[in-house]
This record gives sequence, C-alpha cells and structure tokens, in this order.
Amino acid sequence: MNFLQPTLENDKVILHPLQESDFERLYEVASDPLVWEMHPNKNRYERDVFRNFFEGAMSSGGAFLIIEKESGEVAGSTRFYSWDQDEGSIFIGYTFYGRKFWGSKLNPQVKKMMLDYIFDYVDLVKFHVGAENWRSRRAMERLGAENKGEIVIPYHGEPDRNNIEYWIRKEDWKKREA
Repeated sequence: MNFLQPTLENDKVILHPLQESDFERLYEVASDPLVWEMHPNKNRYERDVFRNFFEGAMSSGGAFLIIEKESGEVAGSTRFYSWDQDEGSIFIGYTFYGRKFWGSKLNPQVKKMMLDYIFDYVDLVKFHVGAENWRSRRAMERLGAENKGEIVIPYHGEPDRNNIEYWIRKEDWKKREA
C-alpha cells in the first residue's frame, strides 16, 4: 500500500485513492466555472486544462476522490504531495469541492482525517493556498494553520502563481485535538 494514498473515512465522507477511471466523475464536478473562481488557475473547468490538473493529481501518488457517504456523490478531490522525508514534512492541497458541498462542513472533516492520519508519518504539514483565495485562507486559519507568508508556486503544466504558505506542526495539532 502507498502510505500517501490510503482509504480514509468517517461517518460523513470517504477519501478513495484517485484512479484514472475517476476522470469523468470528477470532471463533472470540476466543469463548473464557479468552482475555480477563487483558485489561482481559474480556467480549470475547461476539459483540457482539467485533464492536465488530473494528470498532476495522478502523478502525485497521493490524490483522493472525496465521496459524500449519504448520497454517494463525488464531492471533489484533494491530495498529499511533495513529501520531504529529510524535513519530515508533506503538503496537503489541490483541494476543490463542487458547489453543492460548499458550506457542508466536509472540508474540515476531510482535513482532520488527513492530518490525523499523516501525522503518524511526518512532523509538519504545509499548505499552499492561492493568495486571493479568501475562502480557503479562512479555512486554514480555522484549522489553526500558521501563515508563513507569500510564495510563488509552479503548477503542473500551468503558470506559476502567488500563494500563501501555511504550516501546521504535529505537536500543535495534537494539543489542539486533545
């Protein structure tokens, strides 16, 4: 088993390892332009642009399909990426949800499951959030992530973009969860 791609679940949501066969189901969610309006790359609703995004997700070795349990619907996707064994760190990101699931409280549950799981393997989790993605920046603050400042990030097959880097340290997460 790839430790970056387990199946994780709670009573509301399942994270399944992303498979090539998931493209159409996930693109159905991603094809809504409003899903991407706050993201750095706003044209990911276009099929070819999303195909590139999906290929990046597949090559990351840590991407998930987010399934809402009650309905069985695809809610979106997220991933672990850029594991740095020497530093003991990893990134969580490239997360998006269909509008139907905005405000549904799935995102905090997904992040909690991912953090609880990955802190068995790393001491630091980092996040890149588009500098103008205020919704996601607020979500990071609610998680207790520390804003480490602005950084320019290269995207898989897309232009570099300004992001804010956030960190959550294992000891801080464990104290918060206690």
